[in-house]
Amino acid sequence: MGHTADTGFHAPALDALSHVLQAEVNQGRLPGAVAYIARRGHTVLHRAWGRQNPADGTPMALDSIFRIYSMTKPLVSVAIMQLVERGQLLLSDPIGQHLSEFAQVRVDDGHSPAPRVPQQPPTVQDLLRHTAGLTYEILGDDAIQQRYAQAGLGSRKLSNTGFAHALAAIPYRYEPGSIWQYSRATDLLGALLERVTGQPLGDYLQTHILAPLGMVDTAFVVPADKHSRIAEPFAHDPDGGQQMPLMDLRRATPMQAGGAGLGSTAADYARFLQCVLNGGTLGGVRILSPASVRLMTADHLGDIPVNRSGRAAELLPPGHGFGLGFAVRLQEGLGAQLGSKGMYYWSGISGTVFFVDPAKEFFAILLTQAPNQRNWSRALFRNLVYTALND
Repeated sequence: MGHTADTGFHAPALDALSHVLQAEVNQGRLPGAVAYIARRGHTVLHRAWGRQNPADGTPMALDSIFRIYSMTKPLVSVAIMQLVERGQLLLSDPIGQHLSEFAQVRVDDGHSPAPRVPQQPPTVQDLLRHTAGLTYEILGDDAIQQRYAQAGLGSRKLSNTGFAHALAAIPYRYEPGSIWQYSRATDLLGALLERVTGQPLGDYLQTHILAPLGMVDTAFVVPADKHSRIAEPFAHDPDGGQQMPLMDLRRATPMQAGGAGLGSTAADYARFLQCVLNGGTLGGVRILSPASVRLMTADHLGDIPVNRSGRAAELLPPGHGFGLGFAVRLQEGLGAQLGSKGMYYWSGISGTVFFVDPAKEFFAILLTQAPNQRNWSRALFRNLVYTALND
């Protein structure tokens, strides 16, 4: 392990980061947390604070297992790019080419008297960058979002194939390619991957990403001998609001959700991020080409507008675009948090976040298991990490 002096981090500032996270725990805002920072192949910080389970007082541990929710999306997006690299699909393929149930889906954007044929069908690229015309029922309650909820798209009671058929029975909320709208697109990518490969999503990930990278604690189901390591939230959200019941990692569900289903640890996810930062290789194992990593971590929106209405406002702030599975910072300014141009990141609904900075050659991860979104702690963490850099 390298020392902070070797990696260009200011030790007193890292101490301040630790004090702030401990204060968040002491004030009852977070049950506990694990943070991991690495630069140029050296671990800068790997530390745990607070309690893994606030109900029984179990202390947080470095290897505590967290529900990472939407931090599943970058892993599944990498899996899709592996299929592109093998020639099994093209980013420009219409999704109906692989998921036949989508060949006839219409658009119902609320502006036409009846659902209409899309001007262009959504593609695999559209799914990866959230421009396929889909939405999320958790972001609002318009007519299409209500149909998502009624269809039980978030219940995990449908298989990935069943999910795809249920989603295909609902019109697109937007004209494909016309707007960035965070959505169930990556869940659909899980179904697409299964259709193309003939393998369950979890099996594919295990064989082609998790096992090769040594991610030994990342899975859709946590085995019984690891149940004691699962991090738990407060029984009641200290910020108020609606309590979100967290998924149960102890039991298999029919759906292995490509958009939000995995449990993982800071050390495991660090191996994935180090691989991506390295250009797709870790420890002599190559899971992706440098060209694919560059494509995934570049902006793919261009002039496509971003939907920042309602609950989507915080997802993609001004000054940011979106690549293939990652949000991307486009410029030094506009964003209300510290960061550098070219940084890419994403987060999970129960309080997890990561960011990777290729220009500064580092990445950072914060894992908490809060009941709801933790926009405050994410912004706090990012600012404190960048403040600790000496360059």
